[in-house]
Amino acid sequence: MNLTIEDQTKTFDEPKTLLEIARDSDRRDALAATVNGRLRELTYSIHKDSKITFLNATNSDAIRIYESTLRYVIAMALHRLYPKAKVQFNYSISRSILSVVEGLDGSLNARIIEKLREEVDRLIAADYKIERKRVPLTEAIELYQSFNMPDKVAILKYREEDYVNLYQCENYINYMFGYMLPSTGFLQSFRMFLYHPGFIIQYPRAEFGGRIPDFSDEPTFGKALKEAAKWGMIISGNSIPLMNRYAKTRTSAVDFVNMCETKHMKMLAQLGDEIEHNIDNIRLIGIAGPSSSGKTTFSNRLRIELMSRGIRPIMISLDDYYLGREMAPRNDDGTPDLEHVNALDIELFNHDMLALIQGYEITLPHFDFVSGLRHSGKKIHLTQNTPIIIEGIHALNEVLTKDIPKHQKYNVYISPQTQLHIDEHNPISITELRLLRRIVRDQKYRNASATETIGMWPSVRRGEFKWIYPTQREANFVFNSELTYEFSVLKKHAIQQLKAIPTESEHFITANRLLKFLKYFVDIDDDLVPCNSLLREFIGGSSFAE
Repeated sequence: MNLTIEDQTKTFDEPKTLLEIARDSDRRDALAATVNGRLRELTYSIHKDSKITFLNATNSDAIRIYESTLRYVIAMALHRLYPKAKVQFNYSISRSILSVVEGLDGSLNARIIEKLREEVDRLIAADYKIERKRVPLTEAIELYQSFNMPDKVAILKYREEDYVNLYQCENYINYMFGYMLPSTGFLQSFRMFLYHPGFIIQYPRAEFGGRIPDFSDEPTFGKALKEAAKWGMIISGNSIPLMNRYAKTRTSAVDFVNMCETKHMKMLAQLGDEIEHNIDNIRLIGIAGPSSSGKTTFSNRLRIELMSRGIRPIMISLDDYYLGREMAPRNDDGTPDLEHVNALDIELFNHDMLALIQGYEITLPHFDFVSGLRHSGKKIHLTQNTPIIIEGIHALNEVLTKDIPKHQKYNVYISPQTQLHIDEHNPISITELRLLRRIVRDQKYRNASATETIGMWPSVRRGEFKWIYPTQREANFVFNSELTYEFSVLKKHAIQQLKAIPTESEHFITANRLLKFLKYFVDIDDDLVPCNSLLREFIGGSSFAE
C-alpha cells in the first residue's frame, strides 16, 4: 500500500498502525493523525492507500485526546489509591480542570495530592498500554456497576447503539467519550496542585504551542464558575441524565425552562441593584464577552431592568466608530484586522463619551458597512440618571475608554459558564456550547452552513484570546448566560446541519465530536422558550429582533 505522509509517499507491504508509521517517519511528537480527513488514534491500523497527517500538541484535536487520557489516568490512579473515592472533573479558570473528590477518609489535603501525583507519575513511567475494546451495551452496564459508576450506567440508557467502546489499562476500565493515546507514557507534561474545593489539573494547550500556560487565579471568574456548580446542585441537573429527566414530560420541561430563566432574571436584578446603588458615579456601562455569549439580548434586558428603576440608559454601538477597512491595522498576511482595537476611532470615541458625560450634546457617527464610509448620525445628550451602554469585544478594554475615569465605568463580562457533565468524568466544554449556538444562529439569520461556521471558528477563537479574555479581569460583574436546558433545544436545530457535513470535509472531525454528545439529550420544544429569553437570539423568535 502507498501512504502519503505529509507530502512524502512511502510503500508498505503489510498493515501498519499509525504509531508504527509515526515512528518510522520520525514523528515521535505525534499524538494522533488524520487519515483521509478522519481523526484517528495512533492505534488505528492502515490497510489501504491513504493520506496521513500527524498531529502534535499544537493541534487542538490532538490536545483533546491528550486531555481525555490525562483524566483517565488520574481517575485510574485515584481508584487504585482510594477505591471508594469518586472524582468529578470540571472545566475551570485559567484553561484548567478543577477536580472535586468525594468519599475520602477525611478532607482533601496536600499530602493526598502528592500521593496521587506520585501514583500518576508511576503509571506514566510504566507506560501501560491503553486498549480500546468494543463490548455489548449490557456488558458495559455490568462492568460500570462493578466499578461503582452509576453515572455512567445512567448515560448509557440514552445510547442509540447496542455497543460501547471502552478503554482498558491493566485491570482498569473507563470511557472518556473520545479517543485516547496508545499508552500512559505519552503523558509527558501536566501539573496538579491543591485548590479548594479540590485540585487543579493543568495540561498542554494548543494555543500555547503545546506548552502549559501559567496559572492565573481569576477571583471574579472563579466565583461565577462556583455559582454555576452550585446551581447545578440546586436544580439537580448538572449531568445529561439529570437534565433528561426534566425533558421527559412537558410539565417538567416547563418547570426546567422557567427555573433556568428565573436564574437569569435574578442575576439581572442583582446587577440592577449594584448599578442603581452607584448610579451617581456610573456613566459608562461596558458589556463584553466571547462570541455567542448572548450580548445583544442581554444588553436589551439590562436596559429594561434599569428602566424599571427609573434609570434611562442609551445604547451606543461601537461599530459606528470603525475607521474602515483601508485604515484598519494589518494582519501578518496583509489583510485588514477588523477586530483590532485600533480599527476603531479611539480618539473620537473618547472625545464623544467624555463630552456626553460632561453634559454636552454630540452628533453620533454612523458607519455604513455597505459603502465602508462613516456619516453623521443622530444628535444625543445625557440627562440625569442616563448612563451609556456600550457592547462589543473591546468594551472592557481600557485603551478604548482611556480618558474616562475608572470610577465612572462599570464593566460587565458575559459568557456561558457551565459546570455540566456527560458523566462525572466528562465535563461539557463551554466552547462547544458557544459553537453550537453560533452554528444555529448563523444558519437562522445568515443562511450560513455549519461548514462555514466551523471553518471560521478558529479565527474567532484567536480574536477572543487576543482581545476578550485578557480584559475579563476588568469586570465588575460576571453574567453567566448559560441556560441549562438549552442543549435540549439547540440539539434539533444543530444536528441536521452537523450530519450534513460529509466525511471527506475537513470539518467532519468537529461535527462528529459535537454529534457524539448531542445525541444523548432528550428534546425540549421551542415553544417553551420565552420570547425575551437569551436563547431566542440563536433559535429565532426574539421579542428584541428588529
